[in-house]
Amino acid sequence: MEIMRQLGFETFAVVGHDRGGRVGHRMALDHPVRVTKLAVLDIVPTHKLYNTVTRDLATAYWHWFFLIQAAPLPETFLSTNADFFINRVFGRAAPGIFSKEAADAYLRAFRDPATIHAGCEDYRAAATIDLSHDDADIGHKISCPVLALWAAKGPMHRLYNVLETWRERAANVTGKALPSGHFLPEEVPDDTYAELKAFLST
Repeated sequence: MEIMRQLGFETFAVVGHDRGGRVGHRMALDHPVRVTKLAVLDIVPTHKLYNTVTRDLATAYWHWFFLIQAAPLPETFLSTNADFFINRVFGRAAPGIFSKEAADAYLRAFRDPATIHAGCEDYRAAATIDLSHDDADIGHKISCPVLALWAAKGPMHRLYNVLETWRERAANVTGKALPSGHFLPEEVPDDTYAELKAFLST
């Protein structure tokens, strides 16, 4: 919030994909006067996900349960298998979506032990302090308009009624599935842009 204030924005809309959407969700709850609109891409709330674990969910989101293990267990495994892990993550995208330059940049970053540790810490926070905050706010709904977009070819579409799930946490929710996998901005940029533009311009 302080960064946005220093940039000259007292109020603003937030758009977040995946982990960014989770940050936006929390931001809209904690700062309802500052966040005017929230768009979340291909997620359901963290609290919902952890409280509705099924075999299908655990299979699709296996990394959530691996990365939260106490250090240095996941860090040790990933430090010698960073390329395999990142290539597996990118393997969920349609072929050719990520340029070689972009993929190489991700690989360079993920070969850094500090990056690996930071990533694990993010997932550990989701399973601990983030859940505590969500439990404390379970009776409160996001007050600003929310747009939920998700991948028609992804597990969120298969495992949840995404719109109804977000309506449990927000008062005003619209959205739809887009014809893509998890990486909406890369796989269907025109569709994603059109939906966000329409949402943010109203």
